[in-house]
Amino acid sequence: MCRRRVQECSTTRCTGWRRRCPRRLPVLCCGVRSVSTQTDKENIDLSKFPADRIRNFCIIAHIDHGKSTLADRLLEMTGAIAKTEKNKQVLDKLQVERERGITVKAQTASLFYSHQGQQYLLNLIDTPGHVDFSYEVSRSLSACQGVLLIVDANQGIQAQTVANFYLAFEAQLTIIPVINKIDLKNADPDRVESQIEKVFDIPSEECIRISAKLGTNVEKVLQEVVNRIPPPVASTDDPFKALVFDSNFDHYRGVVANIAVVGGQVRKGDKITSAYLGKTYEVNELGLLRPDEHPTQKLFAGQVGYMIAGMKDVKEAQIGDTLYLQEQPVEALPGFKPAKPMVFAGMYPMDQSDYPGLRSAIERLTLNDSSVTVQRDSSLALGAGWRLGFLGLLHMEVFNQRLEQEYNASVIVTAPTVPYKAVLSSAKLIKVRATSCPYNGAWPGTVTICKKKRGCHLEIGEKWRLSGIAAKAKSQPV
Repeated sequence: MCRRRVQECSTTRCTGWRRRCPRRLPVLCCGVRSVSTQTDKENIDLSKFPADRIRNFCIIAHIDHGKSTLADRLLEMTGAIAKTEKNKQVLDKLQVERERGITVKAQTASLFYSHQGQQYLLNLIDTPGHVDFSYEVSRSLSACQGVLLIVDANQGIQAQTVANFYLAFEAQLTIIPVINKIDLKNADPDRVESQIEKVFDIPSEECIRISAKLGTNVEKVLQEVVNRIPPPVASTDDPFKALVFDSNFDHYRGVVANIAVVGGQVRKGDKITSAYLGKTYEVNELGLLRPDEHPTQKLFAGQVGYMIAGMKDVKEAQIGDTLYLQEQPVEALPGFKPAKPMVFAGMYPMDQSDYPGLRSAIERLTLNDSSVTVQRDSSLALGAGWRLGFLGLLHMEVFNQRLEQEYNASVIVTAPTVPYKAVLSSAKLIKVRATSCPYNGAWPGTVTICKKKRGCHLEIGEKWRLSGIAAKAKSQPV
């Protein structure tokens, strides 16, 4: 009896499951609808936005002056994201950015904004504020015609405020000063306005006072972006030409390149050529970032978006590369100056068997952070590895953290060093990677300041003992 009941019960369940199968079919229909929604996204007609109704701009500032908060408000006001209390640093997508509370990567977002009866396409790029990531700022400026220079109403002008101002000034971009955090108790916007006028020679009347946190006067920022930042100089009648100003690697789709279309137009299925390698690729997908990927059928002159063209090797995607149609060769764009590393450190796998995997991880991460320089290195104690160059100690820490979080890589990082070059009295130049001063117990008790013992200062330097050779020398960071 027990067996019969079990069999009857199992048969009933099986029969019941089979009967319920047809009722699950509508779920498949929902999947089809989602695909049609994707198609609707691709049907957005970007030809309605000629170059004179496009504005490309960056947000630059010192660290913690409110760049990402202002970007959140701009995204909300233009309908790119829903207005909720959870919208905090929406463009800070990396885990390391969330944990540290800083912007590490420049992020792009396209906004649709109606002004005086016309609709505009605003391409916003939020940039880092820390000096270690200044290369991200300089690259982002190449895709823009203007900047919003954010200044804290309490702190006033800081070091990176000045540095970023001159980056934009040298690029001949329109600069709109924005005084943020006017809601703070100790805010003094009058003092900050006078600072801006004195240091940057920008009239105080051109400053915009806002509170990005509360949304106060943020609407005026959008209006001034349209009125004061010039449109890109581009024409759809010219041959297609695009600048790759950023990129990242997707494990399934390959290289995703962020491009600024300088001229012409490109559509899905076109054959494009890399000016750097001379290789030809087929455009598999392109579109806008809002701030997530929003596929479209075409991109036109003056617009900023992303492109996936079947690049599977990270060496095929070069920051600063020029892309053009296969049948219409063009002159390559100038590109970017290479970053000059300030700090070097060795990176080695925990186990030498992990070397190939770590090599792939470093190659893919340096695609997303092109300011890192990589050289092969080896150590008697640690084995084969790499010597990496960074723009600062924070840059090194963030890179190591991203390796662990995004690629699950465990590495051994050596103590950071600074390279030196020494000019001997014989005018012979030698380069030194690292200098070491072993401890000598007799040194602390002896201080001798004597020209004979110390050697002569030629410019800025001191006497070095290099490879057992004592000579008058000058030393300075490379």
